[in-house]
Amino acid sequence: MFFKKKPAGPVDWLIVGLGNPDKKYVGTRHNAGFAALEALAEKLGVRVDRVKYKSFCGEAAIGEHKVLLMMPQTYMNNSGEAVREAMNFYKLPPERVLILFDDISLPVGTVRVRRAGSAGGQKGMASIIQLCGSDKFPRVKIGVGEKPHPDYDLAAWVLSKFTKEEAPKVADAARRAADAACLIVEDSVDAAMNRFSR
Repeated sequence: MFFKKKPAGPVDWLIVGLGNPDKKYVGTRHNAGFAALEALAEKLGVRVDRVKYKSFCGEAAIGEHKVLLMMPQTYMNNSGEAVREAMNFYKLPPERVLILFDDISLPVGTVRVRRAGSAGGQKGMASIIQLCGSDKFPRVKIGVGEKPHPDYDLAAWVLSKFTKEEAPKVADAARRAADAACLIVEDSVDAAMNRFSR
């Protein structure tokens, strides 16, 4: 189904995992998008280590499509800067830019595929929508759990690390998110929604 060799021609999809770049953020809820992107890179047998578009990047193939995997290094709240730069370079519409990110409204380990929509309070997605002028980005959301108490500080919650019990669920969700990303690119968002958004 997937080719390890890069196809000829220009990049026709961007797949962007959202997160924060410093080591101290590894394993935090806000970095679930990075974890999914890393799972996808492993699945496709590519390295995401080339610096371009304010991101770590790697080219790969999914079916007949040439894709650019991106991990923006702008910090979450400025993710749109990296996405806009790459979109403009490759002249891609939002429908060809797939975003992988965390969602606090979903239980830990849940995967949801959506065709478009608002940021839902996710600051990285909000930056992308604002700077790129569209909300038509397909997305794969990884559930990281809601705040344990309404008064709990949101920033503290999304920057907290997963518990030992949660970590395996998130790792599994990252792999399923990677599978969903491949299905979106090779088939359609509808196919991925039917298979993964249960």
